[in-house]
Amino acid sequence: MEGVIGNADMQMKDKLTVLYEDNQVIVVLKPQGIPSQEDNSGDEDMLTIVREHIREKYAKEGNVYLGLVHRLDRPTGGVMVFARTSKAAARLTEQIKEGSMEKRYLAVLTERPNEKKARLTHYLMKDMSKNIVKVVPMSTEGAKKAVLDYNVIEDDDSGLHLADIRLHTGRSHQIRVQMATVGAPLYGDVKYGKGPKANLALWAYELSFKHPTLDKVMRFRVYPPATKPWTYFNIERHLGIITPKD
Repeated sequence: MEGVIGNADMQMKDKLTVLYEDNQVIVVLKPQGIPSQEDNSGDEDMLTIVREHIREKYAKEGNVYLGLVHRLDRPTGGVMVFARTSKAAARLTEQIKEGSMEKRYLAVLTERPNEKKARLTHYLMKDMSKNIVKVVPMSTEGAKKAVLDYNVIEDDDSGLHLADIRLHTGRSHQIRVQMATVGAPLYGDVKYGKGPKANLALWAYELSFKHPTLDKVMRFRVYPPATKPWTYFNIERHLGIITPKD
């Protein structure tokens, strides 16, 4: 399996960190606190930032096509891929639907779940007026199935726990809600946990997908910020980058 592994030091364009770019896709680092697309806040969003990068780099006039094929919640940082053509958008979207696009996250938990590793399956419903997601019975009209695998990979003396999480579905607030439901809320999650009031400790560290036009798998990995609570753990030991074979 061929692949490409990137990190946040590869290319910096003002506000944008570009991990990889060609005429079909662009892979970037989304900082925490920036929405994936325009919302009611009016704050600058990733879709606009990446579109402007393409417009300036290639001196494009008029509308610039850029497909948003997946999202990261505003408090979550990490790897995102955007499609530069409608063909790429359709093929990446299909990979998401069939589950072949792999999305992995690191999360710092304030409590240890009963099981060290497990698959969680819940049905979620979002209250749009309160911007909160709840676990509901499967039979609830409009409920969406949410599935993830987690593995607690390190425990810290401070009582925090580092988990590696693989998403099988991409629901709003999914990791936060599902982990809180099993008694292991995320550090910094005042909405679904008890705090502390800090940056949410959730990071999309790895994304892999089949390139929409090339016969190879692209794999990108980015370390979380070197700030607390991430510095409590040996992140490099867990996520050491291994360059794939040519």
